Amino acid sequence: MFTGIDEVDWASLRHAYGSAEDVPGRLRALASVDPAERATALDGMYGTVHHEGQVYDSTLACVPFLFRLAAREEVRDRGAVLELLVSIGAESEDGEGRAREAVCAGAEGFVTLAGDPDPAVRAAAAGALVRFLDEPARALEVLRRRLRAERDDQVLLALTETLGLFVRRYPAYADGAVDLLAEQSAAPYPPGLRLAALGQLALGAPGRLPADLVPTAVRLLRERSALRLREARLPGSETLVGRIRRLRPSDEEGSHLLRTLHIALGDRTDDRTALLAGQLTSSDPVDRCNAVWMAAALLRGWRGEHTGSVALLGAQLDTEHDRLREAAVSVLAELFVLAAPAADDLHALVAARPDLWTHRWERGSPLLGSPLKALARSGDTRAVPPLAQLLAGPAAPADLGFELAQLGRAAAPLAPALRHRLGRIPLPSPSAARLAAPLLSAVRAVGDAEAVPEVLRLLSGAPGDLGARDTIAEEAIRTLEALGAAPRAAPLLHALLHTRHAATAAGALWSAEGDARTVLPVLLRELREGDPANRRLAARQLGRLGPAARAALPELRRTAASAPVRERTAAACAVWQIDADPGPVLPVLRAAWAQAPRTRGPIARCLTGMGPAAAPLRDLVAAELAAPRRHTAREGGYGGAHDIPEDEALLRTCREVLTRF
Repeated sequence: MFTGIDEVDWASLRHAYGSAEDVPGRLRALASVDPAERATALDGMYGTVHHEGQVYDSTLACVPFLFRLAAREEVRDRGAVLELLVSIGAESEDGEGRAREAVCAGAEGFVTLAGDPDPAVRAAAAGALVRFLDEPARALEVLRRRLRAERDDQVLLALTETLGLFVRRYPAYADGAVDLLAEQSAAPYPPGLRLAALGQLALGAPGRLPADLVPTAVRLLRERSALRLREARLPGSETLVGRIRRLRPSDEEGSHLLRTLHIALGDRTDDRTALLAGQLTSSDPVDRCNAVWMAAALLRGWRGEHTGSVALLGAQLDTEHDRLREAAVSVLAELFVLAAPAADDLHALVAARPDLWTHRWERGSPLLGSPLKALARSGDTRAVPPLAQLLAGPAAPADLGFELAQLGRAAAPLAPALRHRLGRIPLPSPSAARLAAPLLSAVRAVGDAEAVPEVLRLLSGAPGDLGARDTIAEEAIRTLEALGAAPRAAPLLHALLHTRHAATAAGALWSAEGDARTVLPVLLRELREGDPANRRLAARQLGRLGPAARAALPELRRTAASAPVRERTAAACAVWQIDADPGPVLPVLRAAWAQAPRTRGPIARCLTGMGPAAAPLRDLVAAELAAPRRHTAREGGYGGAHDIPEDEALLRTCREVLTRF
């Protein structure tokens, strides 16, 4: 098994952390009889010779020994060794052709291993066959034979996914694999296998899907769940692992099956919504918990009529299953106003469980609990009384102000308490910025002009720590301007014109005094010399000056022509506001719209102000409104906390733009 291993000059080879002289020990440990030693060795292989998917010269030297390990039946965990080989040989964007060639050279071994006594080996070998055996017809025939002979459910699922991979990888040979998938998607095959086949058909051969796909998938899901629950209750089947699974239920296989189907359906949002409805009304809370996360991916990534799905998410809150409730609440908190159909359920939970109003990480300050946060973000005024109670308490959550701001003027009754909190912030404290920013956000939202003295105190007495001082100064200036109190802060603002807050202070001074002679030189300096954020801000502030900033046009035009895309966008909008000539502006906005989707919100707001002059970009706005995909959508369904409201705001602005033409 390790013949020749000592003849390799491992010390001269490299892996992620330097010399590969430790690799022979890891390879030998993969054959250990000690499970812990094998696991440590496998982790070490992924962490060194295959760190983050990379391939090194030492990785190539390992391939023959990994093949030998996989072929020896006395070696445990050979399935994991095969998975490592598959990962090493996978085609990468870096074009590691030598790694693929090395694994392909041993591909004949995968044919033998496809019939190995170990189910884990058979499962891993099936996928390896399709990836590395350069004989598609032969690979398909091996898969066909294995399907007929296989009795292990997990291996059958792996074979089904491998058939789907074959269809996508070898379209010219796909018909036979598609026929096998279509066969597996029907009775008498068990429900889990049929779901897997439907998912693979949806990915590679949607024309072979049944017309009643969604009802069929929902029925199969419920049949599978009933079968799984019956098996879990069999007499004498309780083991330690089984007990843990019963107390902390999960179903990764079921989650994978349904997620595959959702991914394959893509922009067929009506079908996905109907599928979610079936999942979220299952009698099995584990199915519903899986569905909650799939609902999150749909809502984050796709536009559409989501009222029914949101209402079903709200229905999950009335449950004894903590994981299900917590999952549903966390998704609802991402939706902001789109969570309104679940507001009654959120309010019921908030009213029944005051213990969930706050959440405290170990050794950390309390934060607002997800149920109350979601209710406030939805804009429901029933969040005000519990927020008021927390605000009046001795340890109000540090982030409370940010969420209170979502309620806008409806939170005005809390203005006195906000002022009181602002006045108690200890200015010399390093925590001043963390405490002040949420409260200032709330003061702006409720429009509390009586808070001006407290805001001025913060601006004039910000702590010495640079980061804290910067945060407080920016937030305080914005708040004073929003409250119309910039004239009262004029001396402080003038003093800030020579600091990193110059652009923010200049904008507030323009609001207070309207004197371009004071602010124009400052903004031009920031446009030329500031950091990227300040350059964008300076451009926006220059746009606010309108024709009074004509002297800035040459610099703004230069920025619009050659700067990074976000700066180009801000500068182009400013050029329009100052010069009212759409000619040089519209091409910049069109290019930025396509190049950087996150610029679409600012561009759409600019187009609103342009009115009929923006007509040449009507096609962009109309296409955005017709697009099913959110402009904030990210791969894998993940996203930022404000992605959904940001996209919804873009849609509202686009509709407004169309009314201006």
